[in-house]
Amino acid sequence: MPRIFPFRIPVAAGDIDANEHVNNLAYLRWMQEAAWAHSTAQGWTRERYRELGSGWFVRSHFIEYLRPAHPGDVLLLHTWVGEMKAGSCVRRFLFLREGAEQPVATARTRWAFVDLASGRPVRIPSEVSSAFPIVPDGDPELAKLLKERRAGKGAN
Repeated sequence: MPRIFPFRIPVAAGDIDANEHVNNLAYLRWMQEAAWAHSTAQGWTRERYRELGSGWFVRSHFIEYLRPAHPGDVLLLHTWVGEMKAGSCVRRFLFLREGAEQPVATARTRWAFVDLASGRPVRIPSEVSSAFPIVPDGDPELAKLLKERRAGKGAN
C-alpha cells in the first residue's frame, strides 16, 4: 500500500457554505474519511479495531487554508502518518486541486489510541503501528508532493 495515501474528492454543492467556498466542516469530514480509507487499505478496518478492543480518537485538528475550493472542483487529498509515539500519532494531510495540483489546504490531526471499554489511552500494539509507515518531514516522496505547495503558496 502507498505510504502516502491518495483520496479523490469531487466537491459537491452540499460542501459549500454561505461564502461560496468549501465549508470547514467538509474538510474535517474528508480528513476523517481519508484516515479511515487509509486504515482500511492497511488492513485495519473498524471491525478489526472493535475486535482488538481499541481504536483511534481525535485529540486535536489543525487546518491551514491556502486558497478556496468551489463547487465542481476535484481535490486530491493525500494523507500519511508523520509521527507515532507509544499511545498517539500525528496524521498529516495535503489537499491539492486536481489538474493544476494547486495546494488548497494542509492539515494535521493528533490521534490517541484508546481502550474502547474504559475510554482510557493505551499503548499502540505493534501490529497496528507496523501497518503505518512513518513518513517524516523531508521524505523524498513527500518533498515531491510538497513542492507544489511551496511553489504556489498564497496564489489564488
